Amino acid sequence: MFNKGVHPARRTAIAIALDIREVLSHDKYLGLPTVVGRSRKKPFLFIVDRLKKQLSSWMGRLASWAGREVLIKAVAQAIPTYSMSVFKLSVDLCHTIQASINRFWWGHKQDGRKIHWLGASKLSLSKEDGGLGFRDMEAFNNALLAKRFWRLLQNKSPLLLNLLRAKYFPHGDILHASLGQAEFHLAQHHGR
Repeated sequence: MFNKGVHPARRTAIAIALDIREVLSHDKYLGLPTVVGRSRKKPFLFIVDRLKKQLSSWMGRLASWAGREVLIKAVAQAIPTYSMSVFKLSVDLCHTIQASINRFWWGHKQDGRKIHWLGASKLSLSKEDGGLGFRDMEAFNNALLAKRFWRLLQNKSPLLLNLLRAKYFPHGDILHASLGQAEFHLAQHHGR
């Protein structure tokens, strides 16, 4: 896949030299969007759709609080993990994911309003602190990206580090890279 600014003759020459074929368009690669664009929420709505589909299939079948807790912790919170380990999801998207999980926790039926006996922030507290130990999706996303960053610093993968250096911090090191697009693209490129 090439940037649209690459001349067609150069694309052909590169493809021939590397003995590969050019992919003109694809939405996802390894289950993740290949192009994110300006909207940081829209390309990841598939996570919310998949989560809601999974939760709605369980709705009404589980009467046990313990059963719902296990499903949330083992399955529902695992759905966005891979995407979160590669991309910095928007705060709004993290809250949407969290809200879907919370609605499932409090509701026995799909339709109608549910009474939330505890605030969403309480559900994310550990059980020792009076919560249920559900993940705070925004903090979890940050932790997964920090883990990737730490691995990059420790392993010093020359190819990946040189690629990122050339694009985002050519006159410094990764610890002093400027914020903004570089922060988002670091997560994007590291996952590929």
